Amino acid sequence: MSTFWDRWARFYDLAEQSNRAVNATAAAQVAGLVPAGARVLDCAAGTGAFSLAAAEKAASVLCTDLSLPMLEQARKKAKRRGLTNIGFAQRDVTALSDPDGSFGAVIAANVLHLLPEPEKAVQELWRVTAPGGRLILPTYLQGEVGAVYGATIKIYQGVGFHYEHAFTPETYRQLLEGLELAPVAVEVIPGRVPEGIALLEKPV
Repeated sequence: MSTFWDRWARFYDLAEQSNRAVNATAAAQVAGLVPAGARVLDCAAGTGAFSLAAAEKAASVLCTDLSLPMLEQARKKAKRRGLTNIGFAQRDVTALSDPDGSFGAVIAANVLHLLPEPEKAVQELWRVTAPGGRLILPTYLQGEVGAVYGATIKIYQGVGFHYEHAFTPETYRQLLEGLELAPVAVEVIPGRVPEGIALLEKPV
């Protein structure tokens, strides 16, 4: 059955332009957090913005999403850029098929606010993060959105978009700290829809 994200795949990058400054800054900062030469997993990657940014530094990137049309858009973008160290696979961020500790860096960007139980996804992402590796979680902070852009979000909701959580920096940090996985650092990128980039480092 076609999902909202399948139908939206062709228009996703155009819609993201409305928050382009935040998105570009987030992708660059996340790429900077990826250890050089790491094997990277990017979950709920959409059309691949974070995968493509990470590929400039990583040994390899596995770009994954539940939506195959989204992955097809990501594949086309990688081909246009001549990137050969990116693979593509369908994955459910809450039930990954990868073995424990498979990746030196794991990214899941702008998805936790969409999930009824984001804790389940974070636990699963942490499972596949290697000892000494990094879990990088950029997430939109809808709780910080102003009234003007809030009206735009209502338009998106009218075509089927829905999010479960309107995080603020404080409630996002509390969610992650409540899992007691590792110390949590959150950097906020201000903008039309601010983004909180959370970093958790797995002990060796």
